[in-house]
Parts: sequence; C-alpha cells; structure tokens
Amino acid sequence: MSRLKERLAAKEFVVTAEIAPPKGGDATLAIEQAKKLAELTALNVTDNQGANMRMSSLALSGLLCQAGIEPILQMTCRDRNRLALQSDLLGAAAFGIENLLLLSGDHASFGDHPEARSVFDLDSVQLLQTATGLMQGVDMAGKNLSSAPLFFAGAAVSPEAEPFDLMFLKYRKKIACGAQFFQTQAVFDPECFAGFMQAASPLQVPVLAGVLLLKNARMARFLNANIPGVKVPEALVERLDQSDNPLAEGVAIAREMVAVARACCQGVHLMTLGHEDLIPEILSI
Repeated sequence: MSRLKERLAAKEFVVTAEIAPPKGGDATLAIEQAKKLAELTALNVTDNQGANMRMSSLALSGLLCQAGIEPILQMTCRDRNRLALQSDLLGAAAFGIENLLLLSGDHASFGDHPEARSVFDLDSVQLLQTATGLMQGVDMAGKNLSSAPLFFAGAAVSPEAEPFDLMFLKYRKKIACGAQFFQTQAVFDPECFAGFMQAASPLQVPVLAGVLLLKNARMARFLNANIPGVKVPEALVERLDQSDNPLAEGVAIAREMVAVARACCQGVHLMTLGHEDLIPEILSI
C-alpha cells in the first residue's frame, strides 16, 4: 500500500518534494539525490517539466521503486494521446507505482522544443476519470482489463487563482472524477490559503500546500509575471530585495508557509529547485 496514502489516512503531516529526471540516459545522480530525500514521505518525479525534454518520468519512478524509494509519478496530457496515457498507467502498475499526480501540462511552445506538437487528447480531469476507470478494470473503450491496477491518484489546484469560484468548481470536479489528494501550486499568502482550506476542508480530501523556495526578488517578480495562479505578495518581494542574504530570507519565507500549512492542511510539497540540502532548515519549527 502507498505510504503516502497510509500516512494521510492516519492524519500524519506529510512532506513531499520533487526531483527531475536527467537530460540523458543515466539516472545514477537522480537516484543518489532521491536517496538523500528518502526520509520524506514520497518524491514527485516530474514529467518533462516546463515542456523541456528529459528522461521519462515513468522510467525514473520505476527505478526509484526498485531502490525502495516511494515515487509520485507525474503524468501530463501534453505529450500523449489516450492510448499512450493508458499504456503508461498500466506500465506504472507493473512497476508497483501507486501514487500519481495527473496534470494537463505546459504547452510545448514554452519549452526547449517549441516546434513540437502538443497533444492534449485529454485534460487533467479526463485523465483522472481514465485512471479511475482502469482501477475498475475497464479502459476508455469499455474493454475489460485482465487485471485492474491500484492507484492513489492526486491532482493539482491553485488556491490563489482567480476567479475563486471557477477555480473551486474545477477543484470539486477533480474530486468527483477520482482525485484522492491534492498538491497545490506554490502559495505565499497565508490568509488566502487559509480561506481556500476553509472552503476545501468539508470535502475531506487531503491537501498538501505547495511551498516554493524563493532564491531572490528577481525570481519572485518572474513568478508574478509569468506563472498563472502564483502571486508573491509585494511585501515578500521587498523582504527579498532588502536582504543581504536573499536565499536565507527565502528559507525564512518558506518556513513561515510550512507553519501555516501545519495549522490548516495535511502536509507540504516542497519545491527547492536544487537546494534540497535546505529542506531540514525549512521544516524546522
């Protein structure tokens, strides 16, 4: 059984982080990095994040399973049609991968192969429905499977996206289609996140707050200008701007958001962007 699922069911505060597959055929360094984070509940394995080509997330997730490290397989709809998505889900089951984070994905035009044709045969809601159907032993064509996989399927949500009602409608729709947990887009506004959790808590689906390590004010301004659903308050941008050590200030901001999460949700998903050595400091109380 998924350790992530077990700990969430036990009402433990869980911590996940993420690693990116290598841009090459040797996963040794990625696996070594993952071993350093093995004490965390589970590790997201990104799927051509930002539409930049890397090793298959399924391949690295399978290797992590073999190394005794629990992955959360990220799967996007950008690069595969419904045949390939279902095949990869069944392949994940063969590796013993249970945790999924099912996403629509960034458009290929934003990545390192801008001439690539994005697929988007399904969206993230339909992919959740597909995974739910496979668990019931039936594919999208209504054909019976020889064996049904077991998944713990998760989805993404952006608590600070506007309008709130439209965002929350999609959140509820994902739950209706089989989402068993959520990891949020990076959140920086405690009041906004608490308001989201007040609305979300009655639905009783675990939420892990996305906590992104800000390295400097320039990064914060880039997020505000380019990443939908992410809003770094101007007060935090000023803190980073005025600090003699912006990275240390970013750690302090991340620690503050972890404290908010401990008070109102079931865990955190840490995005430390190469500074995984700072995770213990971010989690310190």
